[in-house]
Amino acid sequence: MTADELLMQAALEEARASAEAGEVPIGVVAAIEGEIVARGQNRVLRDVDPTAHAEIVAMRGAARAIGNYRLVDCELYVTLEPCAMCAGAMIHARLGRLIYGAADPKAGAAGSVLEVLNHPKLNHQMAVTSGVLAEECGGLLREFFRERR
Repeated sequence: MTADELLMQAALEEARASAEAGEVPIGVVAAIEGEIVARGQNRVLRDVDPTAHAEIVAMRGAARAIGNYRLVDCELYVTLEPCAMCAGAMIHARLGRLIYGAADPKAGAAGSVLEVLNHPKLNHQMAVTSGVLAEECGGLLREFFRERR
């Protein structure tokens, strides 16, 4: 198993915990040099906060952990392709690298619906790796919504 896959497994653990709490199962870990510095899961219902997406929760934790809102050395492992809000926050944080699992054909902002990340007119570019454990990440979401219907 690659280092990216191991860290995505940790993000999947967060996604499962999110589902157990009744939230959409999206999980994130933030890592610097392969070490997890923060974790996040969807908390919009628990926190009554429309901005409490897993990515935002993890980036807030990472910024606190390193004492800087600029996350230039940080890699974010996300189980689902980020939405426009989260992608915008990644740009503002100057995130070093994004790694995500499943593509989001309804709201993905890393190329599926929108190209917010690495848009040529924006002032920050980052490395993006997609499809890491995509089947497992997507399967968790499909199962969650199947049970809800």
